[in-house]
Amino acid sequence: MSVRRLWSIDGNSQRLDGGAMFGNAPRALWSAWATPDAHHRVPLACRGLLVVEEQRTVLFESGIGAFFEPRLRDRFGVVESDHRLLTNLARVGVGPEDVDVVVLSHLHFDHAGGILAAYEPESPLRLVFPKARYVVSFAALRRACEPHPRDRASFIDGLPELLLGTERCELVRTDRSEILGPDYRFWISEGHTPGMLLGEVASADGPVVFVADLAPGRPWVHVPITMAYDRNPERVVDEKLALYDQWLPRGTRFFFTHDPEIALARLARDGRGRFGTIEERSCLSGEPA
Repeated sequence: MSVRRLWSIDGNSQRLDGGAMFGNAPRALWSAWATPDAHHRVPLACRGLLVVEEQRTVLFESGIGAFFEPRLRDRFGVVESDHRLLTNLARVGVGPEDVDVVVLSHLHFDHAGGILAAYEPESPLRLVFPKARYVVSFAALRRACEPHPRDRASFIDGLPELLLGTERCELVRTDRSEILGPDYRFWISEGHTPGMLLGEVASADGPVVFVADLAPGRPWVHVPITMAYDRNPERVVDEKLALYDQWLPRGTRFFFTHDPEIALARLARDGRGRFGTIEERSCLSGEPA
C-alpha cells in the first residue's frame, strides 16, 4: 500500500430547499438539523476528498463549481461566484495541472460542475484539469446522456461529450478501477441515481468511504431519511441497511460531500439499533490514510 495523505477541499457552497433535501421528513424534524433561511433553504457544502500519493494526486469529486451563468447560479443557490475548489486546492499546493485522477460518483451538476472552468460570457464549457484522467460509472454516464424528464435539470448539457472527448475517461462497470488500482474499491448505489459510485480508500484506521448522495451529511445517515431528489427513496433505505451491515464491523468512516460542518465521521450504532456517527472531524489537513 502506497503512502497517502487526505485533505478535505471545500468547493462552492449552496443553499437548497429544505423540504426537497429532507424528502418526506417534516419540517419540525429537519429544521432541528439544518436551520432554513427566509426562503426555506438550508446550507450545504460541496466538498471534495483529495488523496495525495507518492506519485499521483486523486480528487474525489469537484462540487458544483462556478460554471453557471448568474441567473442559474441564483436559481440553484450557489453562494460564491468564483471557483472555490481551485482556490482551496491552491492553498494546499495543488494546481489544476497537478490533478492526475478525478473520480465522479455521478454526473449531477453539484458533484461534477467543479471540473469545468468558471463562467465567462459567450465562452463554451471547458474542462479545468488539463491532464486528469476521469473515473465514472458506465451507468452514470449513460444516465447523463439519456436523463429521465424528472432529473433532466440535474445534468450539464455537453459534459458527457467533454469527458469522452478527452480519451482519458474510464467507464467503471464493477467495484474496481484500472486507473485507481487495488487500494481503492467502489460500492455501487442505484437509489439516488443509476450507477452512483461510493469510493472506498483503504486506511489503517478503518476505510474511508466517499458516500456521495447515499448520505449527503450526518442527518441522512439515519436510515429512513431520504431526499426528494432520490429517484427511488425506498431503494436508498434498503441500500443503507445492506451497506451499513458490511461497513460497521470494519470501522468505516464516512466522507461527507454536503454536510456544512463535518467532513469525516465514523459510522456507529446506538443501543436502540439506530445508525449515526461518532468521531466527527470538521476537516482533513493531510492526515495519513
